[in-house]
Amino acid sequence: MGPRKRATPASDPSSQGASRAPGEVAGVPDKKHNICMVSDFFFPNMGGVESHIYQLSQCLIENGHKVVVATHAYGRRKGVRYLTNGLKVYYLPLQVMYNQTTATTCFHTLPLMRCVFVRERITIVHAHSSFSAMAHDALFHAKTMGLNTVFTDHSLFGFADVSSVLTNKLLTISLCDTNHIVCVSYTSKENTVLRATLDPEIVSVIPNAVDTADFTPDTARRQDDRITVVVISRLVYRKGIDLLGAIIPELCLKHPDLHFVIGGEGPKRLVLEEVREKYQLHDRVRLLGALEHKDVRGVLVQGHIFLNTSLTEAFCMAIVEGASCGLQVVSTRVGGIPEVLPEDLITLCEPTVRSLCAGLETVIARQREGSAPSPASIHEGVRNLYTWKNVTERTEKVYERVSGEEVLPLDRRLRRLRAHCGPVAGSIFAFVAVLDFLFLLLLRWLVPDRIMDVALDATGPHAIWRQQPSSNDGGIKRAAEHDPSE
Repeated sequence: MGPRKRATPASDPSSQGASRAPGEVAGVPDKKHNICMVSDFFFPNMGGVESHIYQLSQCLIENGHKVVVATHAYGRRKGVRYLTNGLKVYYLPLQVMYNQTTATTCFHTLPLMRCVFVRERITIVHAHSSFSAMAHDALFHAKTMGLNTVFTDHSLFGFADVSSVLTNKLLTISLCDTNHIVCVSYTSKENTVLRATLDPEIVSVIPNAVDTADFTPDTARRQDDRITVVVISRLVYRKGIDLLGAIIPELCLKHPDLHFVIGGEGPKRLVLEEVREKYQLHDRVRLLGALEHKDVRGVLVQGHIFLNTSLTEAFCMAIVEGASCGLQVVSTRVGGIPEVLPEDLITLCEPTVRSLCAGLETVIARQREGSAPSPASIHEGVRNLYTWKNVTERTEKVYERVSGEEVLPLDRRLRRLRAHCGPVAGSIFAFVAVLDFLFLLLLRWLVPDRIMDVALDATGPHAIWRQQPSSNDGGIKRAAEHDPSE
């Protein structure tokens, strides 16, 4: 089965050509937005969602938009921090419940998020990941405050197990009156539309991207006396680590020159350690542990083959990074993966030990025969497939669309919840929406919006850090350094 045709639906605002006003730069709208990205997952945590939020934010800043990020505190990293290009990150003091996600009551986050939205003069709230409780809370509070909302879904879910049923019901409630939804593949779009019973017209497909300038081949780092298979993944069940644990001893027995380099951390690391110990493969299986993003390329270029054993995947940026570094890619045929790379750059297998072993042996034989494409040609094949510039332009078109849409008033929102989510769940969350609205009125009475300090802008068209030096420059810097509101 080859990759799906990337046909662009006419209803997808992210891919339509928009008419431009005189003097407007192609792909860059004149209107600038104040955007708040919200997710439980952000740096220093590492992963696809974290990288997506950071890279998209940086590109939006370059295009003149104001962007801030809201996430929960990570250890001692609390309060406000500034990243590259003045990207402001609010590490809110919220309790982490499980797997870097916060506990939620729907109400305890309202005072903090209202403070961020009002002080930063936010116009669009962009939440990320179905797994993130903060993302769902932010959507709920933003609608109560009359702000436009966008949600990006980065994962696939099932329909049968208890956790999927509960998550899908929560997603249905969160998205029923969200202005627009973004998915990272067409498979992900179909999955999200079915899970949340959405109108496909309000769902766009915008893929992830990779900065291929940071992921370039370096054949000098490879060892020619061996064939190295690289795996970089979270070591969790859904990434197929049990499959990987079964593949390693079988292939190492057949191919004495085969080595595995595995980067990543997670509860399934124990499986790989047990396999390495049982079969005495300490010299052929290297477990690197958690990697910083800056070190990923240095690991990838050591390999000949990149292996992905995921059981479910909406997009999988890792296989694009591997191909960009010139590795031949072997992956399971699940989720949106068949859409990601052309069929001449990837070997797709069923998520079974037998199929993956057969796929790897085919690529190993090709490598030994010298018939494999060169790393430079593989890199050239993916260099322009996914760029953050393209992702940003398409996301801006989504922002343009939602900024002109109406945010439902409370009475219509309550009717939508009851009609869309069912008589039981709809009534419960309609009641929660009323409580959220009353809590907001109380907060506005205690601390009116008009008396809340406006935060200094680090990004956007009025960024104080981008002002030309003047006689007041020192005063501006001192204000930025000592403003207690920061």
